[in-house]
Parts: sequence; structure tokens; C-alpha cells
Amino acid sequence: MSTKNNSAKRGLVSASINIIRPVNCIMGSLTVIIGLLNTRTGIPLNILLINIILGVLTYFFAAGSGMIINDIYDIEIDKINRPNRPLPSGALSLTQAKVLFFLTFGISVIISILHWLFFALSGLNVLLVVFFCLIGWLYAAWGKKSGFYGNLMVSVSFSIGLIYGAVLNSIIIPAYIYYFFFTSFFLLLSREIVKGCEDIEGDKEEGVKTLAIKLGVKKATGFSILFELTAIIFFILPFFTDIINPTLFLISMIFGLADVVIVVVLSLRKNLEKKDFKKISLLLKVGALLGLVAFIFASI
Repeated sequence: MSTKNNSAKRGLVSASINIIRPVNCIMGSLTVIIGLLNTRTGIPLNILLINIILGVLTYFFAAGSGMIINDIYDIEIDKINRPNRPLPSGALSLTQAKVLFFLTFGISVIISILHWLFFALSGLNVLLVVFFCLIGWLYAAWGKKSGFYGNLMVSVSFSIGLIYGAVLNSIIIPAYIYYFFFTSFFLLLSREIVKGCEDIEGDKEEGVKTLAIKLGVKKATGFSILFELTAIIFFILPFFTDIINPTLFLISMIFGLADVVIVVVLSLRKNLEKKDFKKISLLLKVGALLGLVAFIFASI
């Protein structure tokens, strides 16, 4: 009996970790570190390290709550498309998932409150965490099928870590942090639209109102190009500000710019097919990663 109980506990722990998607949460928390490192001037090293640890933990649990609530709302779809996920497979019950959601949500808010109180922050960090968690809930409940509004939520959710990291150092946020945010925001928004063009058939069946479905693939592609060009502008602007290391930023920025320019050229071709949108989506993902690398180099 003891062996079975231990096995059940291990299974529950494994399923709980799985539904949180820790790798995704850790990758997302990189934005918090970028925000912190790029605003570290004048911040003692010990304070900076504590801010990084608490900031990453807060983001991790907040992002984890979003992963959980997403799976809760997607349980019926996942029974068909992803039967091995924790909820449709039965490794985690719906009640257990809901408890885990409120637990991760609560932990992230509590850490942010403690961070605020012990380090005399402005309190904006707590508001941002609550906003981040609620927008994840809203996306799962409504945004995912709303199309463009859902695209906006995804773009904000990932990019907000840059702002969050900055406010942990100071209430006064440098202009280049906002440029970082909008670069990430518009690049991800473009990718979400491209994914809508790629998955147009499946989205029609699921009732998702993407721009590709509402306006047509050609117009949706036009919007994606517009957002890519906007991202390029915001990507260049930090070089003209007082970033910590403009030289390294410029060198690393070139690779990201080249990637997005290639995306724009590919997107301008006529009669794009699903395979083309898949390639463009991948290149935009690479471009986002190169952008984050450039933001890191800007802080060295």
C-alpha cells in the first residue's frame, strides 16, 4: 500500500510540473532578467541579485498559473489533440488543476508583495503581477478564440517581463526599456497573425476569429508586415539612447534586423502557402530570440 501511495504522489508531482511547463516559464523569465540588467546602474550587486531571484520566481509562478488555466479551458480539445497532457490523461484531476492554478497565482502575488514591502518598491510590481495573471486567465477563457484580441494578449504577456524587471530597480523606467518592450510586442504580434494564416483551416473548425479568417490571408499578411516594420523601428531606437553598451547592442542587433528583413521580403511574395507561413513563423521566432540576445548584450 505504501509503495502505491508513493507512486501516486510521484505521479501527481510529475503531472503538476508537466502542466506548469517549467521550461517555457524559465525562458519567459529571461525577459525579467533583461529588464533588471539593463537598469542596474547604481544598484548594489547584492540587491540586484536578490531582485533577480525574486523577480524570476514571481514570473515563473505567474506564468505557470497561465499555463495551468490554459489547460483547464482546453481540456475537451486536448482530449482529442493532446490526450497525453496531464488533464485529459487523468494524471491530474480538474479539481487538482484548479487548486494548483490558485496556488501558483497566489505564490506569485505573495512573493511580489514581500518584494515590495522588504525593498520599499513602488507597489507597481504587485499590480503588474496581478495584471499578468489575470490576462492569462482572460486569454484562456475568451482571448484564444477572439483572434486578434488574443494575439494582443499573448504579445503583452511575454513582453511585460521587460517592464517588470525594470520596475524592480526603479519606478523611473528608461526609454530604451519601452523600446525593448515594443520591439518584442510587435514582433510577437506579427508572429501570432502569421500563425493564424498558417492554421486557417483548423481555426475555422475551432471557431477562432483570426485576422486571416475575418479579413482574408492577404490583408492579414499585410498587417503582419506592418507590425514587423514597426518592430524594426523600435529595435533600432535603443541605439540612440543611453543603453549601457551601445557597441555590443549594435553588433548583435544586426543579426536580428537581418532576420526580420528576410521575413518582410518573404512575406511580400504573392500566393503564399501554408509551408511559407510556417517558415515565416519560424524565422520570426528566431528573430525574437536574437532580439533578446541583443537586449542582453546591451546590458553587458
